Amino acid sequence: MAPPATRTRQWLPYTAAVTAGLVVIAGAFVFVRQREAGNDCATILQVNSSTEKAALLVDLAEAYNRSDRSIKGDGCAQVHVSALNSGKATEALATGWTHTGLPQPQVWLPTSSLWTGQLRLLDEAAGRELQTPDHYPSIANSPLVIAMPQPKAELVRKQGPLGWGEILGLSGRDGWAGFGKPEWGRFTFGKDNPNLSTSGLAATIATYYAAVQRASDLTRSDLADPAVTQFVRRIEANVSHYSDDSVDLLRSLAEADLTGGAGSTDDMSAIVLQEELVDLYNTGALSPRQDGQERGRRPNVPLVAVHPKEGTFNLDHPFVVLPSADEQQRAAAADFQKFLTEDAQQESFARLGFRDHERRASAELLASVGAEPTAGLNYFEPPDPQVVSAMLDGWRTIRKKANILIALDTSGSMLAKVGTRTRFQVASAAAGKGLALLNTEDRVGLWSFSSETQQQPKSPYRQEVPLGGFDQKRINSKIAGLEVAGSTALYATIRAAHRELLDRYDPQRINAIVVLTDGKNEYSKDNDLARLLAEVALDPRRPVKVFCIAFDRESDFATLDRIAKASSGKAFDATDPAKIDEAFVKLVSSF
Repeated sequence: MAPPATRTRQWLPYTAAVTAGLVVIAGAFVFVRQREAGNDCATILQVNSSTEKAALLVDLAEAYNRSDRSIKGDGCAQVHVSALNSGKATEALATGWTHTGLPQPQVWLPTSSLWTGQLRLLDEAAGRELQTPDHYPSIANSPLVIAMPQPKAELVRKQGPLGWGEILGLSGRDGWAGFGKPEWGRFTFGKDNPNLSTSGLAATIATYYAAVQRASDLTRSDLADPAVTQFVRRIEANVSHYSDDSVDLLRSLAEADLTGGAGSTDDMSAIVLQEELVDLYNTGALSPRQDGQERGRRPNVPLVAVHPKEGTFNLDHPFVVLPSADEQQRAAAADFQKFLTEDAQQESFARLGFRDHERRASAELLASVGAEPTAGLNYFEPPDPQVVSAMLDGWRTIRKKANILIALDTSGSMLAKVGTRTRFQVASAAAGKGLALLNTEDRVGLWSFSSETQQQPKSPYRQEVPLGGFDQKRINSKIAGLEVAGSTALYATIRAAHRELLDRYDPQRINAIVVLTDGKNEYSKDNDLARLLAEVALDPRRPVKVFCIAFDRESDFATLDRIAKASSGKAFDATDPAKIDEAFVKLVSSF
């Protein structure tokens, strides 16, 4: 276990790319409109909310500002809301709230108390006053569930109460055959990367609690127990790939469901996520919608929430008053917290799929996601923050490993300038940072591609480092020495790389191609996109997924997105080169 200060340095690069939220608010900061009756309130309360509930908080703060509420010692208070995902806010609060472009908050509303614990750990490591020393009241709740398409969920539920290991550990050769459905093939599931996602972190914690068969007091010695490690490793072995954003995954699933096409989760039997997202999916909030529509069509096949018998973890959306609040702001915060827990406001949370501040589910929510166990839900207690840190340190060795073939565009357009550097230099630097986040036990290969050139006359792509044990220094050295020339043989390279991964397929690993390009296909010898899409289409029995980073505005992102979706992979939009580092972090979180 690394000492706290070291662990802090490891944590921060990941939190910069957390994508746990549903609503992306345009611009860095959102102010609610001021009270129409005038701006004579002496007390201003700055509130920072996690992104999945920020749009609602903006509306509720506006309603609060229009009301006739008053606080002790002052006539009224104005509430202003900003949005920042929980991981980024944790990092910002730990570093003085600099470089955010946002007003410093007096109230923080993260997704889970897990983040208040991590902030406490960072403050302790820095030797400063603790900003989150206590437990905090909830304004809404959402338990973690295993979401499955209705036919599969109904079959699992018929077996009676099953645990995390019995559901997510359905594995290998038997898979669904053990439930009388061999035609459904293997059992694999989707899960967010716990370094980047609140729900992914909660899912990992729940798995450890199920392994020790307790609902509280998880310890570091538990994490070191070989039986516990084996239990968690057996579950991680069934991950299809790790997601950077389960909302994006659900949107792709909804689109495929409604169009009748192959879904981006065809190789997944389940997704581990918070209950609210199951409701949003089932009610059409994540479906494609026309302009002016609040929600799209409901999916043809809804998801059903399955509750493991040991219990689950709850995302508690705490209301945290920070030390930066003065006496009047604390009074305003107390009144705003009371306002949020009143019936009218709690009904607004319920319409977004949340349980209320006391963990009670509405009848409408249960009708949407599926009934909970007769005796209700058993909740795991949050572990000590030090245990969470140790868990994340260990997860890098327990998570499912990957076969990754990187195809790097070396066409002549990569010599174009981005500021003072070439596109190739920017891409190379980003690739180096991304490679540093891979697991040493991953298998990684490197190809370069452009078109036939004087230096490479026989093929538009070339193997620079064969797929094998991860040698980061060798890959970085090869990238630094690559020649940049020629056109972009995009389709031919992806086609050949896909065949290579099928030939080298390892059922115990995530098998994936990573394509980094600044352009579009310019290779006349192979310009058949329809045939490429058919060839890379996902085979649930031997899934090889294509992940693309569209680098620079000349990239054909729409086509890269089609190729990625056909394979159940994902395309990352870095057409603004400044976003390429973030795109690589999100990409690497899939492995």
